[in-house]
Amino acid sequence: MSWDWQVFCQDTMDREVVQSCFGKGGDITYLDWMLSAWGWTVSVSLLALVLALVLGSVIGTLRTLQDRPVIVRLGNAWVELFRNIPLLVQIFLWYHVLPSLFPVLKGVPGFTLVVLALGFFTSARIAEQVRSGINTLPRGQRYAGLAVGFTTFQTYRYVLLPMAFRIIIPPLTSETMNIFKNSSVAFAVSVAELTMFAMQAQEETSRGIEVYLAVTALYVISAFAINRIMAFIEKRARIPGVVVPSGAGGGH
Repeated sequence: MSWDWQVFCQDTMDREVVQSCFGKGGDITYLDWMLSAWGWTVSVSLLALVLALVLGSVIGTLRTLQDRPVIVRLGNAWVELFRNIPLLVQIFLWYHVLPSLFPVLKGVPGFTLVVLALGFFTSARIAEQVRSGINTLPRGQRYAGLAVGFTTFQTYRYVLLPMAFRIIIPPLTSETMNIFKNSSVAFAVSVAELTMFAMQAQEETSRGIEVYLAVTALYVISAFAINRIMAFIEKRARIPGVVVPSGAGGGH
C-alpha cells in the first residue's frame, strides 16, 4: 500500500496537481477545501460553546435557588429534556420539524440551527456542572453574603459563582473538547465541516486513508489547543487547597 499525500494538492475539478497546493484564480485544491472545512468546524464549535456557557450558567444557577421551587423545576426540565435526547435527533428536529411548526425558522441557515442544537445540548451538561459546583460550596458562604447586605443576585455574582467556576474548570474542559467532537454531526444537515469534507473527498479521490488521517490530525490539534488554553486558565484561577469534587457533573 502506497500513500499519496499529493492528493491535497490536486485541484478539485480537474484533479491536476497544483504546485503550491493552494488554488489560484478561483481554483480550489483539496487542501483549500479541508482548511475551509476546519474553519466551519471551529466556527460551529465556538459559537455553540458561547451559547452553551451562557445558557448553562444561567440554568445551573437557577436550579440552586432554594426559595424558588417552580424555577428549579423548570431548570430541571430543561436539563432532562436536552440531555436525554440524542444530539443527532435534536439536529434533525431543529432542521426538519421545528421549521414546519414555526415558519420563521424556514429561512434560518442550517449552520445557525446546528449551533442552536449543539449549544442547547451542551448547555444541559454545563448546567449540571454549575449546579454541582455551587452546591459543593459551604452553605456559610451563601449566608455570609446575605448577612453583609448582598441581594441574592449579588451573593451569586460576587461570592458563589466566582468560586464555583474555579471548581468546575476541569469538567468544563472536557465539555469544551466534546463540543468540537460533537460538531461532526453538522454534516447531517449539509454544513461543510470536516466530517463532510472527509466523506466527500474520500469518495472523489479514493484516498480515504490520507484524507481521514489529515482530518483526524486537525481534530487532535483543535482538542490539544483547547486543553492547553483551559489548563492555563485553570492554573491562573486555581484556589489553593480546593479540589474538584468527584460529583461535579462530569459524568452526566
